Order: sequence, then structure tokens, then C-alpha cells
Amino acid sequence: MAAIGLFDGRRVELVEGQVIEMPPMSSPRITSVTLVATALQAVAPEGFFIGVQGPLSLGGRSDPEPDVAVIAGEVRQYAAAHPRSAALVVEVADTSLRYDRTEKADLYAQHGVPEYWIVNLADRQVEVHRDPTPAGYRSREVVSSSANISARFVPGVSIRVADLLP
Repeated sequence: MAAIGLFDGRRVELVEGQVIEMPPMSSPRITSVTLVATALQAVAPEGFFIGVQGPLSLGGRSDPEPDVAVIAGEVRQYAAAHPRSAALVVEVADTSLRYDRTEKADLYAQHGVPEYWIVNLADRQVEVHRDPTPAGYRSREVVSSSANISARFVPGVSIRVADLLP
């Protein structure tokens, strides 16, 4: 459908076989996406790269486009096909908070994404989901803007949550 231009000018992603239209990017949201990508790029070790709003191929029926993903390997190795997983996926939520907490969290957990963050713009905090199972993530922690956050793919390094917020 995309190849014939059915979605031209619209932001969409494929989730569990359904085409989901995504809302336009607000200024605070795109600012936060850029801040998250910059912060993760600064701490990413060799062998990882940062993808911004690019598709992940999850099981053939889902190609979500997370705001930021930390992906193992080199970017050129994915020239012929989208990555199939990520070490960390981040969604920045303003109007999409409920969707990101439910459908997106379930999708990423079911496909074994080890860590999923939601940057909650309204409450100025990050919701950290870890330990995926087919039924969802086992752990959820809320980290306030005054605290630091660590990603499991880079142990011992922390990022100030305030640095991820506009």
C-alpha cells in the first residue's frame, strides 16, 4: 500500500497487521526525541547505533517506528532490511501516552525488546519497562525529572532525565 502512495503525506506504522495513523509531531515531542537520541548517542558503546523514527520488523505483522531505538550492529548492515530488534526502544509521549503504555508496551515485550522507555512529557518523567515476557514487561519503574536513568545496554552509565525533556 505504501509503495503505491496510499499513505503519502501521512505518518503511519504497522502494528499487529493494522495500519495505525500517528498524530503530527508537536514541537515539545520532536525536541524530546532529538534530546533522547543525542543523549543515547553520547553513551552508546561501539557496536550500537541510534535509530530515529525508523521501522523495526517485529514478526512480519508489525513494523512500528519507535521515536528512538538503540540497535546492535552497524547502520549499513540494515540497508536491505529493517532491524528485527533493539537493545532499547524509546517512545516520547504527549497525546500517545495511553497507546504507548498499552499496545506499544505489549508489542515490544512480546517481541523480546529487553528495555522500553516512555518519556512522559505531561508528567516530566520516564517510565522504564524491563524484563519482557509474552504477557508484557515484568518490571515498571517511574523515574522523575530530578533523577538519573541507566540503560542496561550500557551498564554503569547514567543520563539525567531532565536532559531528555524539553
